[in-house]
Amino acid sequence: MGYRVGVDIGGTFTDFCAFDEDSGALHTLKVFSTPQTPGQEVIAGITGLAERYGVTPQQVTYFTHGTTVGVNTVIQRRGITLCLFTTRGFEDVLEVARLKMPDPYDLFSGRPEPLVTRDRVFSIDERMLFDGSVDTPLDEASVDAAIEGVRAVGGEGVVVALLHAYRNPTHEQRVAEIIKAKAPELTVTCASEVWPVIREYERTVTAVVAGYVQGRVAHYLDSLQKALASAGVPAEPMITKSNGGVMTAEIGKQECAQMLLSGTASGVIGAASVAMETGARAAMSLDIGGTSADVAIIRDGTPQYGIGEVIGEFPIYIPTVSVTSIGEGGGSIAWVDPHGVLKVGPESAGSTPGPACYDRGGERPAITDAFVVCGFLGQAALGYSAVSMRTDLSETAMATVAEKIGKSVQDTAEAVIRVATSGMYLEVSKLVSRHGIDPRELSLIAFGGAGPMMACFLARELGMREVVIPRVPGVLSAFGGLIADIKNDFIRTVYLDLETGSLEEMRAVYADLREAAIAWIRDEHGYEGAVTLLHSADMRYRGQSYEIETPLDAEWIDSGDLNAMAGAFHAAHERIYEHADADAPVQIINLRLVVVGTPPKPKFAPVETSDAAPVATASVPVFYDGATHTAAVYARGDLYAGQSFPGPAIVTQDDCTTCVLGGFTATVDPSGNLILSREG
Repeated sequence: MGYRVGVDIGGTFTDFCAFDEDSGALHTLKVFSTPQTPGQEVIAGITGLAERYGVTPQQVTYFTHGTTVGVNTVIQRRGITLCLFTTRGFEDVLEVARLKMPDPYDLFSGRPEPLVTRDRVFSIDERMLFDGSVDTPLDEASVDAAIEGVRAVGGEGVVVALLHAYRNPTHEQRVAEIIKAKAPELTVTCASEVWPVIREYERTVTAVVAGYVQGRVAHYLDSLQKALASAGVPAEPMITKSNGGVMTAEIGKQECAQMLLSGTASGVIGAASVAMETGARAAMSLDIGGTSADVAIIRDGTPQYGIGEVIGEFPIYIPTVSVTSIGEGGGSIAWVDPHGVLKVGPESAGSTPGPACYDRGGERPAITDAFVVCGFLGQAALGYSAVSMRTDLSETAMATVAEKIGKSVQDTAEAVIRVATSGMYLEVSKLVSRHGIDPRELSLIAFGGAGPMMACFLARELGMREVVIPRVPGVLSAFGGLIADIKNDFIRTVYLDLETGSLEEMRAVYADLREAAIAWIRDEHGYEGAVTLLHSADMRYRGQSYEIETPLDAEWIDSGDLNAMAGAFHAAHERIYEHADADAPVQIINLRLVVVGTPPKPKFAPVETSDAAPVATASVPVFYDGATHTAAVYARGDLYAGQSFPGPAIVTQDDCTTCVLGGFTATVDPSGNLILSREG
């Protein structure tokens, strides 16, 4: 037995959780991220775990890692010079997209420039029909000409996205063979292998994003593997996936589209476990790091999933945990625009130089500096003593903004907090509106380095009834990676009417999907435990344009229970649109299968109970709502289950600081979570 280690790399800090498989103890740590030398923060953390807790690299039996290298590559447009091969006549697929305005309220809004510009799109003479039959055979001479075009424009990689390849990929596969034979220096990505679904734009843009980041992702994962091996870590690194599961780093080099949202998904998985533990039927996770705030909806302990999540400026159509990112993190910079309006973000101080209070060279005020000036931070070191707050530096930085808006430094700091909160309020309001949820019915699960610091401010604005602060909020994303399942999605477009004549093909397709799923988890992952197979289908009424993913029972498929399948779809349609037509013919567009393997998962030991009143370590003045208040300061490690105290209060711990506003009462539950209940 040894240690299971989870790592999450953020814009400012990299978080570590090390679970002792023998004793059940959980060790946590934060180190500064090193974006200029990716991977070094992981080695620094491994070294820190050894120095602080005696966790040697040789004792690491399981290593899981959430990364943002893929999404950052897209956001910063630092991927390879990519070219696209399409069926002749479909060269404008990325330009045409879905003909939607990015912002319907802005008449001057424009669509972003595609990752593959029009001059790097090349035509292939071939045509596959919707049923998989060949209309026009592949002209290999056109492939040769396209390869020469790639060389002429300095292309480094090619995405092959041909018409109807989701039904018959032979043309795409042959084009890829020719490229590899005649231009082995080029990377090749086939859209039918990334996510083989109907709809040309969705399939193509997903493959383009995957091809765009593949080189950087593969290089990063290769460097990580070598660094861990040189450090003496025997475990094969696992990478958290966008769908909340994990896969090996070796698989991740080829299936990089599956890990574009790995970091944010890990946090939601961790929050979902907290929701289940506390009995929160409906919850919203709030993950605030140094760069952004990420929010997601959790129902009955299960995160909401979807397709079409946006990476930078582009959608990807693979199953992902549904997360909305907001440009306000603890390191987001406060500034004044030319019209004298106070703004916060999206620029972040990151880890270098960081907020001014970190004393690492930052001279511009960040949200963290605003909390320092208002008295909420500075009572204890942060980041496992990596940072000792410099109040004087925060005040000096905030003064540069205060002078421009004509307010005192303290009033300006509160204004920064209010502006950041209002930005979160706006985006969260959009999210709950899309889900048809009243935020007052949600529990807010706050984590990340700055989540517990800002949670009460946002909950108060949204009228939320309670805030939940987990036991290790600052490193919950790393913990989420530790408890994530081994998981993968498989899909096949079939276009079947839900009738008896379709059952044979449906069973045959599911048999193929099951075989592929079992091979993936057994052979590629080497997982030998129990496996769960989840069946579903994308279904619609005949004549509709879009489908609803509908869970199916495997028994219905084996027995041919069409009524049960149709009933499940009618119920899903009723739930979403508040109407259904039981007499209308139903179509199945895609058949889906999810394979899940559940590795051993760490659990927290119950917290010791006490009837005694909690003892504050200090009382300090804090400024909010335009007035100075006295806040009691408590050390999280000194609190016992059953204890409670009113706000305003400050709770300090190694990985973050919790700010409890007046009007909230904090109670420690049996699992050690801090429940902040709003009065009234």
